[in-house]
Amino acid sequence: MNNADHRPLADRVRPLTLSEYVGQEHIIGENAPLGKAIANGIIPSILLWGPPGVGKTTLAQLISNHLDRPFYTLSAINSGVKDIREVIDKVKNQGLFGGANAILFIDEIHRFSKSQQDSLLAAVEKGIITLIGATTENPSFEVISALLSRCQVYVLKHHTVAELNTILNRAIAKDTILKEKNLTIKENEALFRMSGGDARKLLNVLEIVANNTENGLVNDEIVLNTIQQNIALYDKSGEQHYDIISAFIKSLRGSDPNAAVYWLARMVEGGEDPKFIARRLLIFASEDIGNTNPTALVMANNCFQAVGVIGWPESRIILSQCVLYLASSAKSNSAYQAINKAQKLVQSTGNLSVPIPLRNAPTTLMKELGYGKEYLYSHDHKEKLGDQEFLPEEIKGTRLFEPANTKRELELRGFLKSIWKEKYGY
Repeated sequence: MNNADHRPLADRVRPLTLSEYVGQEHIIGENAPLGKAIANGIIPSILLWGPPGVGKTTLAQLISNHLDRPFYTLSAINSGVKDIREVIDKVKNQGLFGGANAILFIDEIHRFSKSQQDSLLAAVEKGIITLIGATTENPSFEVISALLSRCQVYVLKHHTVAELNTILNRAIAKDTILKEKNLTIKENEALFRMSGGDARKLLNVLEIVANNTENGLVNDEIVLNTIQQNIALYDKSGEQHYDIISAFIKSLRGSDPNAAVYWLARMVEGGEDPKFIARRLLIFASEDIGNTNPTALVMANNCFQAVGVIGWPESRIILSQCVLYLASSAKSNSAYQAINKAQKLVQSTGNLSVPIPLRNAPTTLMKELGYGKEYLYSHDHKEKLGDQEFLPEEIKGTRLFEPANTKRELELRGFLKSIWKEKYGY
């Protein structure tokens, strides 16, 4: 065997051309925006945002190959400003920038600090490099605004079952090592379920199973038994990231502090970014607790600020305190439901006119047209709070906020009923 045979299966069967790439048709299809840019031979700097194993790195390499551009790659985990400047200087010295500038791919760009991201700005703006950044985190939170404004963001999705099936069959047909094992896939549900839409995870599971089956037979029972026996090997790559965060959030939502702190410990031991965990707690505090305990958001925000200052290992204590508090708090998703309903209403009714009494009147003409004339300043007319209309005429009386049956939100319901009487049905 040559050394190439020892590469992981996912690397051995990595697509070599865009035509072999599976999935993400919504961004690289013939009529999709990035697909058109690639066809025209001119792409902007881009950020590829999506979960692990959906082809971000592969897509960056294929774009570079297709456009015949010099390709440089850095990982934000082990690269710094010095490495970025070395690539930029190399491109300058070789005279590569201009009509066919080099592509710099940065994996996990969300892990770069502000100063590291700043070091990219001038080269991106001047066209010395075309940046392709890959991130599993929302770029709006993790990429500085100056760099974000210079990039197009494309969202990659988990693979569908059909796409996973294509990837599975192609690997079995293409890989010489798998061919020697004469695999027979009798059932694939367990393979697909364990992958969670992650192609790399699918291929890693397949490789583990292929190396542990004696007769080449693969079915759901064999897959589950094999992975259980090789769980330590399977977990080392950190591919259960999204499964664990899912279990973590569901434990919080289910008010189980014991389970929640267990899943927190799994993430701590796995070296998860503490800011990632704290950010999920911030979202949870509003989405699943909200006004039934407003202190939850304050606690989560303080936790987020603290871990940004402290870091590992002490952040585990701060996170534990916040997790136990949120898990033990009463739950309500009324704020989450209210904004969902409001957005659906806006989407279905369009841009309804603002009622004239609610309009701003900064000019004499607007005042003459009656803008704001009938508005009663609420602090001066508390006895008439329920007499005013704050929604457009077409949707007046629509109730979007449904207080939960918790002590605090029942108090809110009572307060709203005292103002609006029967109007909103509180």
